[in-house]
Amino acid sequence: MLELNIKNETSRLRAVVLGTAESSGPIPKVEECYDPKSIEHVIAGTYPKEEDMVLEMEAVAAVFKKYNVKVYRPEVIKDCNQIFSRDIAFVIEDKIIRANILPNREKEVKAIKHVWEQVDRENRIILPEECHVEGGDVMPWNDYIFIGTYSGEDYPDIITARTNIDAVIAIQELFPDKIVKSFELRKSNTNAKENALHLDCCFQPIGKNKAILHKNGFLVEREYEWLVDFFGKENIFEITKEEMYQMNSNVFSISEDVIISEKNFTRLNTWLRGKAFTVEEVPYAEIAKQEGLLRCSTMPLIRD
Repeated sequence: MLELNIKNETSRLRAVVLGTAESSGPIPKVEECYDPKSIEHVIAGTYPKEEDMVLEMEAVAAVFKKYNVKVYRPEVIKDCNQIFSRDIAFVIEDKIIRANILPNREKEVKAIKHVWEQVDRENRIILPEECHVEGGDVMPWNDYIFIGTYSGEDYPDIITARTNIDAVIAIQELFPDKIVKSFELRKSNTNAKENALHLDCCFQPIGKNKAILHKNGFLVEREYEWLVDFFGKENIFEITKEEMYQMNSNVFSISEDVIISEKNFTRLNTWLRGKAFTVEEVPYAEIAKQEGLLRCSTMPLIRD
């Protein structure tokens, strides 16, 4: 059995699901894309090639091996993009919660059945159908659970709106002892620079008390200000619109001191090292073209 344990984003990682880029399928048509950034690259003819993405993911697997982290991979489904394992489920405390995701991604969930079934049955949670949620929007942070959401009336028309208020309420009911804090995110189907696909596209806690943040990702300024007050201005690395577009907030913590980051994130990586983090740099620029990066493609199961 898997004894799940996730209380925050940065405690020492022991087990994780890492997505796979194998057999990720042909280049999608524009109308098959789930986000504006993928659309841009399809139109420009720069959509990432499978072999490049496989190499990028293997670089991450190698870092996990170096730190002695147990890695689970999804079963490979032919011609299916299975890179973003964070979208399909997430762990809080000792519970694994299946994401209610875009209907045509249902088979991705089945591909991690071998992990799901190792969890005690009462700790496998499937939320009611009206609760829409993806793991990129959900961040356990000790006493808190931070959740990105979108509650505009146009929610059904916004393909980039992935987590609704129903899900926020359901998660609060599942974890009555936690403070669930939701944040309204800026969404756009057409402009990747004005679109925070998930909360981890514009915010992520790192270390013990620091965070990466992008102001424009938040629709409500006071919610952004709450985070600034919570972490303290001196502990925040504020990323630019271009850096958000390149997914600078979507790094991944192996521990409070060790962060996996994209090798081109020069400004961020320099700042992290200045704050005494060990930065494990990997190439991930091809995967980033699908509006997801390191946090999106990993789903932590156990942290100490």
